[in-house]
Amino acid sequence: MNASGGSRARLLVVGLCSLLAGSCGSGTGAPVPGGKLRTGFVYQDFCLEHDLLGDFPESPARLLGIRRRLKEVGLLDQLEVLHPPPAPIERIWAIHSPEYVERARKECKGLHEGTTFLDRMDVNICGRSFEAAVTAAGGGLGAIDAVMEGRIANAFCAVRPPGHHAHVDSAMGFCIFNNVAIAARYLQQRWKVAKVLIVDWDAHHGNGTQEAFYEDGSVFYFSTHCSPLFPLTGGAGERGKGKGEGCILNVPLPRGSGDAEVKRAFLEQLRPAALAFRPDFILISAGFDSQEGELGKMRITSAGFAELTRIVKELARTCCGGRIVSVLEGGYNPARFPLAVEAHIRALME
Repeated sequence: MNASGGSRARLLVVGLCSLLAGSCGSGTGAPVPGGKLRTGFVYQDFCLEHDLLGDFPESPARLLGIRRRLKEVGLLDQLEVLHPPPAPIERIWAIHSPEYVERARKECKGLHEGTTFLDRMDVNICGRSFEAAVTAAGGGLGAIDAVMEGRIANAFCAVRPPGHHAHVDSAMGFCIFNNVAIAARYLQQRWKVAKVLIVDWDAHHGNGTQEAFYEDGSVFYFSTHCSPLFPLTGGAGERGKGKGEGCILNVPLPRGSGDAEVKRAFLEQLRPAALAFRPDFILISAGFDSQEGELGKMRITSAGFAELTRIVKELARTCCGGRIVSVLEGGYNPARFPLAVEAHIRALME
């Protein structure tokens, strides 16, 4: 693509994002009685437009199941519901190459009926997938703004498609744009936050997130995940390079690992590493496919996710004034994993 063609492509994508942003609102930031700030809940109906039909596991039913569960148990009314605008395209360029972003836009836009694939057979797309992915990336940015402005205490972002497998220049594993990586760079560029910790408890290693910060040093990436399992990365020897040496900490666990094994990794490996790194903000790649009975072959219970959340909250209180934003990754059984999301959110609210 020549320079003028690249500029036109950028303008087209920026225009699309601006158009989408004009239709989105945000929460009021009202505290709960007694003055305590609420936990934020990011939810965008547009993320449902990434509809791959059939029995594809990464489906709109994931978000609908979360929202239904929170409403059934009376939690939705206790949360500060946020509807942030899509991510400005320059925020996505902070992680992904402009050429890849434009290719994703074109391939999705060219679809009017049915579905096809972006880069790999495990990334199904439809005609609205690009807009949904830009909207999902914006969810974390809006939650960060609300936390940094003191409107909410912390937040969970129920967004899709997920992100932690997305590479700088390609899609992978249901993921188009890396929502958490984009959020980390946004914290640094928009809010001048020096150091960010990303905690990933998805059953699958976040290879895209690791790649983005492998030689960085200002973002610490910690992951517990099942091994061997897709994407077959995340060995304990992968620790970063150059300025990033020691800022990648992987804890691969055997199939069947559950609450005890993951909690031990958080207490014995994450805690000392985080206290030494002293992050200014914590992001969670909250994958619930590590729940018992899910795709990830692990056995974390809802109570286990609540306990992991409390450990991360304590680290956040110690290091960065409690600032946490959690972003949905995996979790594919809509009848089961919303229970784990509920437990996670209740722990955030404590």
